[in-house]
Amino acid sequence: MKKTMTSNRMAFTGLFSAFVASLCCITPVLALLSGTTGIASTFSWIEPYRPILMGVTVLILGFAWYQKLKPRPQDIDCACEDDRPKFIQSKTFLFLITIFAGTMLAFPYYSKIFYPNSNAERQIVYVSESNVSELTYSIEGMTCAGCEAHIENEVNKLEGVLGVDANYETSKAFVKFDRSKVSANEIVSAIGKTGYKIIE
Repeated sequence: MKKTMTSNRMAFTGLFSAFVASLCCITPVLALLSGTTGIASTFSWIEPYRPILMGVTVLILGFAWYQKLKPRPQDIDCACEDDRPKFIQSKTFLFLITIFAGTMLAFPYYSKIFYPNSNAERQIVYVSESNVSELTYSIEGMTCAGCEAHIENEVNKLEGVLGVDANYETSKAFVKFDRSKVSANEIVSAIGKTGYKIIE
């Protein structure tokens, strides 16, 4: 019984560390779903610690599996007790926790699917070439594809924006826009609403 309690605690600890490891990328999606886009970059400070948290998750879940699978000393047979473990103490439950933790750790790689594709809905607009401007912004706090999608989604809401391409690896966002319909200040304001900071 003590072994199952230890492996359960380890499983929940592993799940928690997986959640914390991906919190920097989960927050922008939660912000989009809740409509509070300003909190998107709240946990971006966790990103440098993500590899450590991922390693901790793997070690903890590995230890939980070791505890679960190592042979138990034979107890005296007693017909008076039901030896079947409860679901929460079973290998199936630990397997589900492990799958969910893996899904959480991989979240930054698929988080972009939660954002609407603004470019697909965009209608063809004819713009005078003399009104087209292009600006590149350096942005602090982007840590994954979800962060890129969050910024692109917010800026694409502005009328007159012709295209946005944010890249978390370079910490830059490239914006092409019709300056007769939208100003650079409005674009800066839209990026600011996401919670990410533009570096001057």
